[in-house]
Amino acid sequence: MISSLIKTLFYRRTDAMFTDQETAEFELMLRNTDSEGSVRYESKFPKYRFIDYVVQNKNMVVHGSNRTDIDQFEVRRQTLFNGQPVEAVFASKDGIWSIFYAILDRSKVVYNFRNGCIKTASDMRYYFFSLTEPTYASDPWTTGSVYFLPADAFERTTRSKAYFDEWVCRQRIHPVMKLSINKEDFVYLNKVAVHKPNESIALTWLLYKFRTRSKR
Repeated sequence: MISSLIKTLFYRRTDAMFTDQETAEFELMLRNTDSEGSVRYESKFPKYRFIDYVVQNKNMVVHGSNRTDIDQFEVRRQTLFNGQPVEAVFASKDGIWSIFYAILDRSKVVYNFRNGCIKTASDMRYYFFSLTEPTYASDPWTTGSVYFLPADAFERTTRSKAYFDEWVCRQRIHPVMKLSINKEDFVYLNKVAVHKPNESIALTWLLYKFRTRSKR
């Protein structure tokens, strides 16, 4: 029931297995990471594929940020998807969602923004991204970085069958490496909707696909 509702409201991502060529190129880039942990990206494959490859094969989680100079993540008071406050470092296990946070210029956000990566028990992934009209009109995209962090330090925020892909670490932590990101790396750029600042989250979800269906 829940999975059917999520499938109706949001965009589902379907990926093929990693090819031998992807694996070879990604492993080579990992070996050639520089002394500061920066990945020199040299591949025709989209960056979210590389991020997911590292997450799935190297026991990592990821954090997207506009900042490109973070050498230690500090615990901060933040809010989980369900509104529960928590003091933690946030991360996810999803390449596309982390890229969104890397390129959205938070200084240009007016009122609020709404987004999510929802996973199901069958390991399907669903997305929604929505900004207010003043935010969208300001061209709120910038460059940033996706940081890779050791997954063993993080725990998932919920054990439900359908869940937001949020992971938290309750202590300061150093990134293992980072990848430069720009808006061309965000493959859901044409799936960003516009919502009214004061509308309910339920209405934003209900209208999400309708608001983005005419975008190219």
